[in-house]
Amino acid sequence: MQPEKFYYDNKIVRNFGIATIIWGIVGMTVGLFIAIQLYHPAANLDSQYTTFGRIRPLHTNAVIFAFVGNAIFMGVYYSLQRLLKARMFSDVLSNIHFWGWQLIIVSAAITLPLGFTTSHEYAELEWPIDILITIIWVVFGINMFGTIIKRRERHLYVAIWFYIATFVTIAVLHIVNSIELPVSLTKSYMIYAGVQDALVQWWYGHNAVAFFLTTPYLGMMYYFLPKMANRPVYSYKLSILHFWALIFIYIWAGPHHLLYTTLPGWAQSLGVAFSIMLIAPSWGGMINGLLTLRGAWDKVRDDVVLKFMVVGLTAYGMATFEGPMLSLKQVNGFAHFTDWIIAHVHVGAMGWNGFLTFAILYWLIPRIYKTELFSKKLASIHFWIGTLGILFYVIPIYWAGFTQSLMLKEFTPEGLLKYPNFLETTLRILPMYVMRSIGGTLYLSGVILMAYNLFKTMAQGSLVANEAAQAMPLEPLPQHVNEHSWHRALERKPIQFMIIALLVILVGSFVELMPTLTIKSNIPTIASVKPYTPLELQGRDLYIREGCLACHSQTVRPFRSETERYGEYSKAGEFVYDHPFLWGSKRIGPDLAREGGKYPNAWHYNHLMDPRLMSPGSIMPNYDWFITQKLDTSLTARKINAMRTLGVPYPAGYDKIANSDLDKQAKGIAADLAKNHIKVSSDKEVIAIIAYLQRLGTDIKADKSANNN
Repeated sequence: MQPEKFYYDNKIVRNFGIATIIWGIVGMTVGLFIAIQLYHPAANLDSQYTTFGRIRPLHTNAVIFAFVGNAIFMGVYYSLQRLLKARMFSDVLSNIHFWGWQLIIVSAAITLPLGFTTSHEYAELEWPIDILITIIWVVFGINMFGTIIKRRERHLYVAIWFYIATFVTIAVLHIVNSIELPVSLTKSYMIYAGVQDALVQWWYGHNAVAFFLTTPYLGMMYYFLPKMANRPVYSYKLSILHFWALIFIYIWAGPHHLLYTTLPGWAQSLGVAFSIMLIAPSWGGMINGLLTLRGAWDKVRDDVVLKFMVVGLTAYGMATFEGPMLSLKQVNGFAHFTDWIIAHVHVGAMGWNGFLTFAILYWLIPRIYKTELFSKKLASIHFWIGTLGILFYVIPIYWAGFTQSLMLKEFTPEGLLKYPNFLETTLRILPMYVMRSIGGTLYLSGVILMAYNLFKTMAQGSLVANEAAQAMPLEPLPQHVNEHSWHRALERKPIQFMIIALLVILVGSFVELMPTLTIKSNIPTIASVKPYTPLELQGRDLYIREGCLACHSQTVRPFRSETERYGEYSKAGEFVYDHPFLWGSKRIGPDLAREGGKYPNAWHYNHLMDPRLMSPGSIMPNYDWFITQKLDTSLTARKINAMRTLGVPYPAGYDKIANSDLDKQAKGIAADLAKNHIKVSSDKEVIAIIAYLQRLGTDIKADKSANNN
């Protein structure tokens, strides 16, 4: 039997590599921009399209799906071909995948600043883009499995296990979390409400981190690190344990994002238990990576690529130890809603994802261009300023998180809140925010330096678009094969492998989601909780459009420090008509769950126009366009019908008179403002947002009053 000649497709690898570099600079620049906004409100530029609330999801999407996403595909397309000894299944599908993914990113970059958002964290894109994501992900899957099927290597290497798990799990996560009811081309409502929506979102949100930011990178680590160090993977058996334990345990851990909320206690406890267990497989992967360098540590001293890998793996170990620790209720009660979580996330993003990506780019680009790296010295400079950037970013933000939590929980000897005004904590941590932006500047500077270095490397070399290779064709498998282990047998059956991986992640998903989604007693109702009025519903949509939940939570935890500051702790029945839920994940400003009736309408008006007028020192941007922009009521009837379809008990035919009720309530608020010498037309957006803010928490207050009577 003669070896077959074929060609690896390096052009698609190059395309994803260039996209990784460009989008990395864009995403991190936006991140630096919003970091500055947090201590310099003028950086919001007095424009509704550049406020922190609208730009923050642009940053997260650009870093996760543009920078990291393109890096994943770059690494997968390069390693998959070589591990399988086959060109990608279809050049056409490869190009559709590349250009389709860039179209998704551009669509996000356009729609998010325009305020078209579902508000689901890491899944903010509206339904037409969700459909496009599904199509492109299927294209990627067909291309990957088509290549696996035509492979010339019998057994699937460790990296491919992680690629398969990534594909099937992200498909399940995206589909379940993105079930929305469209109202228009740019507006939809999540089919889940309140507690159910929160559980689905953080089942998705936690596992988007697990199966987009972690498993494909572990796969790339298993391929590229041995290549870089010229050493075999430390332990094949540890790889098996690492893989199956990780994908089984990870999927259960999502509820640890919802501790002390109204999520049923059993679900919270389940999330905590599996989060703690997650330390074992996570550290198993880190140890397997670091011990692969046994006998090669002298190379680390001289090879900057290995330096990036070692720091990246170390950051992975730190983040995967800290994550389970943060899931402990005692730690979570202290850390959640503070900057501690932001620091934790960025250890993983900047250290693990960022440094691993940089290492792969520095190693891969010279090889597909058949040249040497333009400057090892510049790469070394990048390593050191990148490492300093991480430290200057995360250390001040950890400090900010500790400071904020301690201040918010502190009482005087007389039993009163020592810092009753939330703004006091914000002003205290502004110097830490300044330090963070310095760290971000250092990190971004390193990326720009890398871009210069790599583009100069490309210029001095020549891309080998079709790299010649040869391998023996795959012979038919004998009927009776004695494998050393069950897993070796499974490794030559990719479809069965995919099905088993799918079943493994579905077990936890089903046990976690189904009871809360189907058993009504898990979400007890409250008689006084009524649907939003049409004006309040429109105001809620404006709140979502402006990304207000990026800074304000809407759930009061059962801590004395919170009930003293905000009011009665939250109940599950409060949120049964909330499509989507708006509990938030970070408090840059105070919680708004009990905001209704706390201040007069005029206070809210002035606060929105100039926050510093009502709260001196506030870092909140102005929202003065609310006064000039007319409220769009053309979709009111469709919104009411959509809500009724989702189970909100609006009367039959109410959609036909909804705008009449809206107008009546709006005129009442406008008249009240006029009493305070504030003249504003009742058809402006500011009226709707005030109506929504004044509604928050009033149902519970009404229920309490009724019970007292």
